[in-house]
Amino acid sequence: MSKIISIATGVPQYKHQQDAIFEFADTIYSESETDSRKLKFLYRHSGIDTRFSVLPDYSSNAEDRQFYSKSKSLEPFPDLEKRMQWFACNAAKLSVETILDCIADKIEPAEITHLITVSCTGMSAPGMDLDIMETLGLSPNIFRTSVNFMGCYAAIHALKIADALCNGDEKANIIIVCTELCTLHFQKENSIDNITSTLLFADGCAAVLMQNNTASARGMTLKNFFSDVAFKGKKDMSWQLSSRGFLMTLTGYVPDLVKEDFDSLLNKALLNAGMDKGSISHWCIHPGGKKILEAIQQSTGLKAAQLQFSYDVLREYGNMSSPTVLFVLEKILRELKEGTDIKDAAVFGAAFGPGLTMETFIATYD
Repeated sequence: MSKIISIATGVPQYKHQQDAIFEFADTIYSESETDSRKLKFLYRHSGIDTRFSVLPDYSSNAEDRQFYSKSKSLEPFPDLEKRMQWFACNAAKLSVETILDCIADKIEPAEITHLITVSCTGMSAPGMDLDIMETLGLSPNIFRTSVNFMGCYAAIHALKIADALCNGDEKANIIIVCTELCTLHFQKENSIDNITSTLLFADGCAAVLMQNNTASARGMTLKNFFSDVAFKGKKDMSWQLSSRGFLMTLTGYVPDLVKEDFDSLLNKALLNAGMDKGSISHWCIHPGGKKILEAIQQSTGLKAAQLQFSYDVLREYGNMSSPTVLFVLEKILRELKEGTDIKDAAVFGAAFGPGLTMETFIATYD
């Protein structure tokens, strides 16, 4: 088995109030006062107060924009090439800062044996993994792999890979780093998918240090993984490349799918681990949106207080795709480290993404 020793989270420098992003979105999507009122209602009931971005534009005046055109129409609108240039300039830097925070006082960069990079918002070859290796001075012989384009559940997939690697190497020091710059991909076309993406998504990074369970350091031991795909939701959540950037499809049917299927998934995962709901002390649920969390409550009977860390992350950061569930897990790990009554602590984690794919894990603290 493997153990999570440390989790660190990081965000870019620009912090935007949700109301400020509304003002930006309003200029793009609203063609009338009625449109504006509807959009404002969505923003004010999103459960989000603030989001972070590598772009200053969402809170700046038109003449101060750095990414979007200074014209009222925002034309020419950024193409894929420009979006990937900004990703290349920002992603590795944020990743390195977060990794250094994760390993501080635990291991030196030279002791990292495996590197797993995760992203669905930027790709190139050579890519972010080599930039991180070069900046940190990692061995050119290091084991490295990348998880790309899996979306919001990708962090759990990376945990599964790291768990398998730890099982085969008692001396492994594995770093997972999930880095997403979602705000580079906001689109101008007036559609419910584009409006939803602009409403929810943000930029962020999370790094995890994992070791074999024989490690002496205290941490979160990963016990079990379980995944399922609801193919009926295949067209309701997707992420496609285009010349204009990456295009998100996120229909209003997704919360209904989660509400319909999540309790069954939860019970299957718990049965697979020989546990039940009463065995779980902490719930690490990806806050894909306020409606997603409410659908999970309705499906499972969980109380809002049991998902408080998820609601907190949504409110403070928005949906950052793959790092988001690790932001929730970091809050749980911090509470467990600071707590005294941890003997029977058990964490159930779940995240959702294109497919519609649902990935879960169960962990204990020791």
